[in-house]
Amino acid sequence: MLQDLSIVLFRTKYPENIGSTARAMKNMDCSSLILVTPPIWNMEKAMPLATAKAHELVDNAKICPDLSTALAGHTKIYGTTARTGGWRKGALTPASAAPRIVEQLRAGEKVAIVFGPEDKGLTNDEIKLCSQLINIPTSEESSSLNLSQAALILLYECFKHSLENPFVPAGPPGERSTTFEEQEVLLANLQETLSEIDFLNEDNPEYWMLPVKRFMAKLDIKRNEFNLLMGICRQVKMVVQKNKEINLEKK
Repeated sequence: MLQDLSIVLFRTKYPENIGSTARAMKNMDCSSLILVTPPIWNMEKAMPLATAKAHELVDNAKICPDLSTALAGHTKIYGTTARTGGWRKGALTPASAAPRIVEQLRAGEKVAIVFGPEDKGLTNDEIKLCSQLINIPTSEESSSLNLSQAALILLYECFKHSLENPFVPAGPPGERSTTFEEQEVLLANLQETLSEIDFLNEDNPEYWMLPVKRFMAKLDIKRNEFNLLMGICRQVKMVVQKNKEINLEKK
């Protein structure tokens, strides 16, 4: 989905940053890397940071003499900025920019995201070439992000919005909610265990169990948690039984 999204690195100072940005691109299924007049271009320094899977992106990176040439053929241009206000008012966040970018890509547009030099970023003249700006909110005490970190944040938001089905991480085996029957078994076991340790009043244990039931009803207990609680009850009852046996022997 992000194949028509280009990452344009304008005058990136360090080849290592180009390599690590290529790696971030590969992670998020983006393959178009464009370099504009990098002051030092050393592929041997870039490749280790790209890792083996992103070597192809570095090999195929397009190198352009100026920003206008790099942006030719693109229909929507997003510039990145750490500063706001003045010429940079109305900057989008990555979360608000991503849906627009993905919608434009789905409509067949070619989109570019431009990153400026690590030390200065894009100048006002350069951002004039951009149709929209993106700013990544950060702590006021430290607003500077590494180039590849910034690229990864933006690409992750775009990748997330590009998925046909929202990504849901798979839970560990048994992480389904407990059924009504399982909840009843657990409550009965808890009541028995709490009675064994004299937590519930023996005259009316059902009544004193009500607060526990209400508390348990607030929880979405998973099957693996059910197994855990059942195991705890079993161990508690075993300890209680052993203590009873020891006390009988002493008598």
